[in-house]
Amino acid sequence: MSNNFKILVVDDEQNILDVVKAYLEKENFEVISAMDGRTAIDIFNSGNIDLIILDLMLPGLTGEEVCRRIRASSSVPIIMLTAKAEEDEKIEGISIGADDYLTKPFSVRELVARVRALLRRTYKNFAPMADILTFNNKDLEVDIKKMLVKKEGKLASLTTNEFKILTIFIMNPEKVFSREELVERAFGGEYEGFDRTVDTYIKNIRQKIESNPKEPVYIVTLYGIGYKFKPNAEEVKK
Repeated sequence: MSNNFKILVVDDEQNILDVVKAYLEKENFEVISAMDGRTAIDIFNSGNIDLIILDLMLPGLTGEEVCRRIRASSSVPIIMLTAKAEEDEKIEGISIGADDYLTKPFSVRELVARVRALLRRTYKNFAPMADILTFNNKDLEVDIKKMLVKKEGKLASLTTNEFKILTIFIMNPEKVFSREELVERAFGGEYEGFDRTVDTYIKNIRQKIESNPKEPVYIVTLYGIGYKFKPNAEEVKK
């Protein structure tokens, strides 16, 4: 994997910034740091950031709000750092747009390993296919190369992991996937998620691509079995 990636590290503890920066630079990543949320957003808006490591407990603008604002316009992968270890808190992090999370105190070596794994999954894991697929008279449009999704002509900002799962469905129309199969297809054996995490991803995707998420027409549930994608592709563009 090429290491020409630019990583934004956001934490209000200088010692954490220094250690994480040193380890990442040792792996030949370019690292930019910020100690508060507003600075982080300014940096993100001014440069081509490939991945964000984001602490939740920030002064002023919280990490959660930073994540929400970035997710409004970008699918850049985000790893959250949190002192909250409860499962519900982790699910909440995923709900607002995190792709991965680590609980403080954490191993910096593990963080670097997760950074590499997430970059590899994000930028290397998509199979070749048509550039743009449209469904139901352009109600839904998916640009595979640019990782963009539009619903009724408006941008639907999916997270990296949500886009991966949607891509797996699109590549396998009408195929029924269990939760375990979705994890394996989308993330491989490195992912340490759990069943409720997959359900959260599906819920988030439905909120963004379905006209009525409570009555989905694209990603449907087969109770006790899993999920499948029901396409009605009317056009494929190169």
